[in-house]
Amino acid sequence: MQGNKKTGILILFLSLVIAALAGKEFLKMREEEPIVMGEGVTAIQKLSDYLPSLKGTVGDSDIYVFQGEEEGGKTLVLGGTHPNEPSSLMSAVLMIENAKVKKGTLYVIARTNASGFTHNDPQEGSPQRFHIQTPFGERWFRFGSRATNPLNQWPDPDVYVHAASGQNLSGNETRNINRAYPGRKDGTYTEKVAYAITELIKQNKIDMTIDLHEASPEYPVINAIVAHERAMPLASQVVINLEFEDIPISLEPSPVSLRGLTHRELGDYTDTYAILMETANASQGRLRGRTNEELVLTGKDPRYIEAAELGRLYVPYDENGHPLEERVGRHLSAIVQLMQVMGENEPDKEIIVEGIPVFSDLMENGIGDYLKEVK
Repeated sequence: MQGNKKTGILILFLSLVIAALAGKEFLKMREEEPIVMGEGVTAIQKLSDYLPSLKGTVGDSDIYVFQGEEEGGKTLVLGGTHPNEPSSLMSAVLMIENAKVKKGTLYVIARTNASGFTHNDPQEGSPQRFHIQTPFGERWFRFGSRATNPLNQWPDPDVYVHAASGQNLSGNETRNINRAYPGRKDGTYTEKVAYAITELIKQNKIDMTIDLHEASPEYPVINAIVAHERAMPLASQVVINLEFEDIPISLEPSPVSLRGLTHRELGDYTDTYAILMETANASQGRLRGRTNEELVLTGKDPRYIEAAELGRLYVPYDENGHPLEERVGRHLSAIVQLMQVMGENEPDKEIIVEGIPVFSDLMENGIGDYLKEVK
């Protein structure tokens, strides 16, 4: 009997230790990575400025504003729509920490769906964080989930009905913010965040909105720009310009029948030119091996080399993989080109931005050289 009592105490003690460690990891997921406000940031707004009911919630993301001395065009960049797509977050961070606007206004959101950064997708084995070396030491960034945390929105319905169109989608898409636009003022958490972003665009009369994404190498729409029909002439010129920079990229029209996405709904419900971009991220794919920091950073996976040899991928893939520098570089070079071409076509929408590292910079120097010191 005495032995059973001791065993019971030991089991209870071990259970408490495990619970404490699990609780520590749970709370760790709520910690936001530090973002250094660059010299070019002139103001920080909040999404609750456009929907007050978000105030005090995890959805009340920061909006970094870069106001030039001269009037001009206005562009919004959405990073972190899907927090398991790290080039989206890192592109926004590099803009926040480096961009300086001389003419026009730039708005950047790094954590579009902040709730998605507070958890991982179950059974995916994803890292909670990834780390980048800088001249000032190591910096860390969150690797999250494609969808809103169930703690912020639950339960999922069997069928998700997109409010604006009535289209029926899988129930778990109710927590995918890129199926929630234009959003609803009194909707779910995800719809409220989408509504606030739509209001940001409307109230500030933003000329162009660029939503940054990544996709698995076996996904057909990859290394691509997806554009609303009103943005197609602009995007077409950018594709040609990027080819001259040895950055091959395809152009896809926004499907009229697929609803809730930025490139469809923001183009339909606002006057903005709606653009979405995809880069090749092996850590999202179904053919990948172990999902660790190395895969996130280097994009190297032997299984994808085999798949490429079998002709199963929609992007070239070899032993070099698709590193984070390449993916971020593709996004930033395209963003710079999009703003430049918009100004050339419509001089009243010109935006002059300096300091954004582009593809060649990042491939030569790495991301860390463009990250600032956290003090």
